[in-house]
Amino acid sequence: MLEVSESAVDQALAEWHALHPAMGVCALLPEAEKERVALLQRACANRGVPLVGAIFPALVRDDAFATSGVWLLCFDHMPYAALYENLPTDAVGVERVMDEIAAGLRPQLDDTPDITLFMLFDAMVPNIATLLDGLYLRLANRVHYAGVNAGSETFQPMPCLFDGNRLVQNGLLVILLKPHHGAVLEHGYHAPGKSVYATSTEGNRISQIDWRPAFEVYSEMVQSQYGVEISRENFYQLAVHFPFGIVRANHHVVVRIPVMLGDDGSLFCVGEIPPNAVLTLLQSPTVDSDETMRVLLDGIHASGGSADELLLFYCAGRRMHMGLEAATGELHVFSGCSGARRVAGALSLGEIGSSTNQGYPLFHNATLVAARWQ
Repeated sequence: MLEVSESAVDQALAEWHALHPAMGVCALLPEAEKERVALLQRACANRGVPLVGAIFPALVRDDAFATSGVWLLCFDHMPYAALYENLPTDAVGVERVMDEIAAGLRPQLDDTPDITLFMLFDAMVPNIATLLDGLYLRLANRVHYAGVNAGSETFQPMPCLFDGNRLVQNGLLVILLKPHHGAVLEHGYHAPGKSVYATSTEGNRISQIDWRPAFEVYSEMVQSQYGVEISRENFYQLAVHFPFGIVRANHHVVVRIPVMLGDDGSLFCVGEIPPNAVLTLLQSPTVDSDETMRVLLDGIHASGGSADELLLFYCAGRRMHMGLEAATGELHVFSGCSGARRVAGALSLGEIGSSTNQGYPLFHNATLVAARWQ
């Protein structure tokens, strides 16, 4: 990790460029350093180095979270990367932009046995799951799917994705890594037995659960299962500790964190809720942290190659849910047990991955995403 100064950045770029003339950079910046994007763009332009990157609430540095500095992740050869802004939400617009993205990617897909499509979304994009569906329909299992959301932890709109010339919002940055074995994603939640149905949904909004106002049912579930009274007054303090789990047909649980309460009793989550989804209620004691670490580390070691430098993205909602001490403890275990010389990453606002290798991409909350860098 570097100090975000012209001298430090230029020196690093000069040293790498001398060794790898075709290099490129993916920069991870914390929100507190967001004004330094222009500095990075100037430095890379002066050296003729391609640049892409994103702004996150904080960075991951080995076994700790950091709110200053920058990660400059160096590619020996700059891979294909493309930045799209102002993604549409209407059906026609979604089809158009998915065709455009796929058209850019297809010529890059060759006989390389393992290719990863790494995606960085603005967390304010409301239809990420729909966009992932569109990509999978066009590319199927020709790539591994992985990615995370960037942006502000306040969930206020903020330009957070950039390349050498632009800083955009409501967008998507795609990077095609090859050869690359994909990422490992895990949250360690186990669903309680009681479940309900999201009987009226639209995007990330749940209007009704079991044909009743969503918040009414949600507050009753929190009270009956965990003995906690949740109200309009304390919703924003407590809801992060009681996320929903979407129970899929294979019994895997996809976490959705409620982040906003509507005047009509509807609930807004980070990520879309499918119509008639089977929902259960989760709580932090149901997180199996040991299992989470085991799955991540086993996946990293199974992918082969050097684990000297690893990427790790940690969900901001999970950190709020578990508390800073427990979250930092997970970083410490991962960093220590992985054997990596360096762990670089960020605090993310939603994660993308699949439960099986080259499986269907899903949008998650409250997970950790780990991968080899190259």
